[in-house]
Order: sequence, then structure tokens, then C-alpha cells
Amino acid sequence: MSLHLGRQVFGNPANAGKVLSKEEAYNLLNDWVKNPRLQLHVKQVAALMHAWAKEKENLSDADAWRWKLAGLLHDADWDQWPETHCRKIVEELEQRNIDAEIIHAIASHGPAHFGVEPQTKMDKMMYAFDELSGLIHAYSLMRPNGYEGMDVKGVKKRLKEKSFAANVSRDEINDACNRAGVTPDELIAFIIPRQAVVS
Repeated sequence: MSLHLGRQVFGNPANAGKVLSKEEAYNLLNDWVKNPRLQLHVKQVAALMHAWAKEKENLSDADAWRWKLAGLLHDADWDQWPETHCRKIVEELEQRNIDAEIIHAIASHGPAHFGVEPQTKMDKMMYAFDELSGLIHAYSLMRPNGYEGMDVKGVKKRLKEKSFAANVSRDEINDACNRAGVTPDELIAFIIPRQAVVS
């Protein structure tokens, strides 16, 4: 089954700055995502996107919400429509005239799967957080104290174990870090404390 979207351009540049309100975003998420594990995953990625936008990019509250919105909705269609994953949420947001940059970040969060290259910093950080966030959460579930006391060394050890969270692509994590210009160590250290509060 190919999930390739078959295009590189999404949304309308004239819609720059147009977003869903918090209420609209969570209503869409709750309508589309019934799986509590997937709900947690997208909320964790959203929190990471928001934190990076504020702490590393020094963006305004409005721009940080754009980053968070992309994280919140990047897998919104995976639960009910896996065969049209990414395509359905992209088309939904295009119909709602949402900011093209947000839509592109969602469309490019898995270039090997959707055939869309990450271009902006928002795109690249979404790609970087998505896979690594999932692996770190899986690691927390096998630790007696969850995120408490988790460190970069422990996560890297799990990264080297191909059998652990085997569905998480190590190649994609490395590719994403390279594109974002961030080392895996730096990214892991950023994720652990911020993701812990959304667990």
C-alpha cells in the first residue's frame, strides 16, 4: 500500500496565519482519534513542537500554536483511515483554509512514506520528534519509574537494540536529526523532561 501523496505543494499561501482554535483542534482530534495511545502520542509531539518553537526558535505565542497544531493533527487520520493516512487530514485542513505551512509540516512528517520533503524548520522538527518521541515513550513504559531518572545514555542504548520498538525506524531518526541540524543526544535531552509531563 503506497501512502505517497503525489505532490509537494499543499494549501494556499493566501491562508498564511489561518489556524484552528484550540477548541476546534481538540474537537477534530477527539472525533477522529479514538485510540488513547495515539491520542497520547500526538499530544506529546504537540507539546514538543510548542516547546521547541518557544524555547529554541523564540517564536510568538501565535506561531508556537501553529507548530503545536501541526503536531497535534499529524496523525489524526491514522486511527480510522490508515489506508489514506496523511492524505485525509491534509485535504481536511485544505478545505478549512488552514495555513499552508502547517499542512506542509504534516504532509512531510514521514518523507519515506508520503514522498514529501521537509523544507521549513517546522517540517524538520516534526519529522525529528515524531519517531524519537514514540521510542522514548515506549522506553518509559518498561521502566519502573517511567520518565523519572531517564537519561540520554539509556535511550541511546535502546536505540541500538533493533528488537526494541522495532517499528521505529532508526534510519529515519538519523535522517531527521541530520536534516534538522540537531544531534540525537541534544534531541533526546530535549524530549525527556518535556514529554514526561504529557505522559
